[in-house]
Amino acid sequence: MRAIRSINNNIAVCIDSTGAECIAMGKGIGYGKMPREIELSSVSHTYYSVDERQLEGVKDIPQDVLVFAAAAADRARGQLSYQMSPNLAFTLADHIAFAIKRAEQNIHVRMPLAYDVEQNYPDEYRLGRQLVRRIRREFKVGLHDDEATGIAMSFVNARVDAATEEELAAAQRDEDMLEDITEIVENHFGVSVDRTSFAFSRYATHLHYLFARIHGGKALPAEGLNGYQGIGERFPEGVKCVEIIATHIGETWGAELTDEEKLYLVIHVSRICIKGAGN
Repeated sequence: MRAIRSINNNIAVCIDSTGAECIAMGKGIGYGKMPREIELSSVSHTYYSVDERQLEGVKDIPQDVLVFAAAAADRARGQLSYQMSPNLAFTLADHIAFAIKRAEQNIHVRMPLAYDVEQNYPDEYRLGRQLVRRIRREFKVGLHDDEATGIAMSFVNARVDAATEEELAAAQRDEDMLEDITEIVENHFGVSVDRTSFAFSRYATHLHYLFARIHGGKALPAEGLNGYQGIGERFPEGVKCVEIIATHIGETWGAELTDEEKLYLVIHVSRICIKGAGN
């Protein structure tokens, strides 16, 4: 296998023996001058047809989390009956890294869709609960049981199959709202958000979780705000921007966001402004 571009010391873009491009993971394979030949024995995982945007965020994710998520994605593929996106290992790693960070900062976000997810996606929810226990043991963090819901939805969202007309219409409705919100952010902060970036992909994923909660009539309850105190002081413009977003959602969908939902949204708006701005 020939490594042609380094992502970090342990991940590289490679060309396999058939001439196909892939993403390879393995200790030290991304280190050194490129291009170069690498031994197959040094490669632990390979991924084909990965969205280029996912590679931008890999450098920000700790290597132990990436390895852990890659193994978890492999187990999920073996236990779930449907085809899953090649991006799963990377989207799951980002979700786990963010969950660990929240746990370390003692920030707990309740997941009001937990019961629905457990009932509608029992296999994915079971894997999510197993993964939460593994994360606790592996990374020594007090991850809350609710995180199983978000992990389960990562598996659900990675499913690759044909959509019905109703599902396509619902997806378009959410994409329109995503674009509306992104334009509000751009206008408020005077930035141009790069919609091809990993930061935008991450931000869009979390907004889709918000949309699912809204459509299910189960927005985050306005309680347990201690973990968010001070965000208004640290990012006052973010709070103002989110109030505009909340008004737009209310006028368009007739949904009212709770204070906790707004504060959670401030986190993601701040991340896209810091990491996703093009100017």
